[in-house]
Amino acid sequence: MGNRAPLLLVVATIALLLWSTAGLRGRRRIPTTLDGPFEPVTVPLDGRVARGNAVDLPDSDFRLQRKVTGLEPEQISVSLSATEDSVWISWVTGEFQIGKDIEPLDPTGVASVVHYGNSKKLLMYEATGYSLIYNQLYPFEGLQNYTSGIIHHVLLDDLRPGTKYYYQCGDPSIPAMSAVHVFRTMPASGPKRYPKRIAVIGDLGLTYNSTSTVDHMASNKPDLILLVGDVTYANLYLTNGSGSDCYSCSFPETPIHETFQPRWDYWGRYMEPVISEIPIMVVEGNHEIEQQAENKTFVSYSSRFAFPSKESESFSTFYYSFNAGGIHFIMLGAYISYNKSGEQYRWLERDLEMVDRTVTPWLIATWHPPWYSTYKAHYREAECMRVEMEELLYCYGVDIVFNGHVHAYERSNRVYNYSLDPCGPVYITVGDGGNREKMAVNHADDPGGCPDPLTTPDEYMGGFCAFNFTSGPAAGQFCWDRQPEYSAYRESSFGHGILEVKNETHALWTWHRNQDLYNSAGDEIYIVRQPDKCPTKPITFRNTSI
Repeated sequence: MGNRAPLLLVVATIALLLWSTAGLRGRRRIPTTLDGPFEPVTVPLDGRVARGNAVDLPDSDFRLQRKVTGLEPEQISVSLSATEDSVWISWVTGEFQIGKDIEPLDPTGVASVVHYGNSKKLLMYEATGYSLIYNQLYPFEGLQNYTSGIIHHVLLDDLRPGTKYYYQCGDPSIPAMSAVHVFRTMPASGPKRYPKRIAVIGDLGLTYNSTSTVDHMASNKPDLILLVGDVTYANLYLTNGSGSDCYSCSFPETPIHETFQPRWDYWGRYMEPVISEIPIMVVEGNHEIEQQAENKTFVSYSSRFAFPSKESESFSTFYYSFNAGGIHFIMLGAYISYNKSGEQYRWLERDLEMVDRTVTPWLIATWHPPWYSTYKAHYREAECMRVEMEELLYCYGVDIVFNGHVHAYERSNRVYNYSLDPCGPVYITVGDGGNREKMAVNHADDPGGCPDPLTTPDEYMGGFCAFNFTSGPAAGQFCWDRQPEYSAYRESSFGHGILEVKNETHALWTWHRNQDLYNSAGDEIYIVRQPDKCPTKPITFRNTSI
């Protein structure tokens, strides 16, 4: 009996590989990372397919209009807590105001209540939460101020894993309650249990291309959505609603970088049919900075979403962790201190130390700007973050890293410190959600494409860590003269990705282009863990600063 479990795992793995060899739904054999490292592939641009600028949905689009009256809930969403036995329900009541003279709503005037249960006709449980409003204020002549509707967050706990729940939210005393929605909790943590499909999107915005991305994504019926930063692009607009796909180009004389906050409300209304029933987990991007007077930043992002910050002991909206079945997700902040002496790094050490890989074999990390991108746009911009954190993530055996920021798709071979490494993570950039800014099409290794090193530091975090390479094919240079060996596949197209974890060692990654049929794959691969060959390594250093 003692040898049956390993034997069964071997049999299951062989069966999975045979299945992939036979092809999925009649297609070619799907490769695995064990077949790699792969020769770099760049898909050439197709002039017949629109891959350039995207156009924002206008304010008048019916999908962005307020469809409720009075204090009825709108912009309803579900997000996860740190474990499978609880979720957050969020919504907005009351109308936002924008103009010179605004009068904020009173959050205490409307209750935050959720009725829920396992039957649509019998919502026998009740939970209450808290509410808030936020303001975007600019004390400059001609700029308009904004105050939000009342934002509600309610935690439902003591839920059963892998179970369907129905719910209504609002204030029953008014009465002003929503329609009945439904969500399913994540599977219990364990090496045999996983969400069926996890959608991964980045740099989404609210364009016609974004709507295609969301439609394609919803057709794949995900159980969970990861949004890896850059949500609404409200900061591409002035407070009077004038927009541009290049703010600094079109509005160089503004006294402060303005934002048009109603775009957040429009985005919440458009997304509600999807994220009121499919949990969404978000991490901040640079377009969420939204600096206002008195140096306030990230106010919209931190107010509108619920985060398992307290539950994962980060106490920050910028970084947190959660479990989804046998996966432990780490969401990191690239626009807050990531230095070894900082609180985020100390939290990351503590969080990684507590991960039990016999319970959650898969370890997936997410943040906005990629460390391994070969596009000219944002090339090596996050190098200082990589220098600080890469060794820690590598030593704890992170399997996959998802990023956005670069408006294209790219998948790496397994890599560590710019060298091919069979135990390094697979890095996947999905900044191709469809936002208004330009698609990234130029590569740093194109002739004449290598940027000036002095232009590469992140504008917000600063610092300079991207020096010339000292070894390997690019030794003595700032860029490769060809597609780097760590880059396995890259393509400039809008799209989204789907991750299907099959067991403790195999996960199918599929990237879908918007212009393809719904069930077509632009890129797909089995990502295979090798815990016997890549055991978690002890950290060679220990941060003892207080």
